[in-house]
Amino acid sequence: MAGGNAIRGTRVGAGPMGESERGESAPRRRVSYWCANGHESRPSFAVDAEEPESWDCPRCGLPGGKNKEAPPNAPRNEPYKTHLAYVKERRSDADGEAILAEALAKLRQQREG
Repeated sequence: MAGGNAIRGTRVGAGPMGESERGESAPRRRVSYWCANGHESRPSFAVDAEEPESWDCPRCGLPGGKNKEAPPNAPRNEPYKTHLAYVKERRSDADGEAILAEALAKLRQQREG
């Protein structure tokens, strides 16, 4: 038999917890959101809380709106861009040629001197 003053089988928060211990919960309301796939989500909010315009669908991940007839469109997935793709957006081919020529001239100068 284990000795000491240990209370076995208990932990913080263990035991029956009812509203008498926690206090009363805030009054709540449920709001319906529909995604483009027709799924309905019904999260609950406190009565005095501001409800968001959109809510992500827990089933498919698409954004849901309050209007069942006109749910929000699915977001466009941009393909992954490489660093080179971003550079090409900012600079023209002529800019690239000029920068390359400048870098090569600098390298040649360092090798000579």
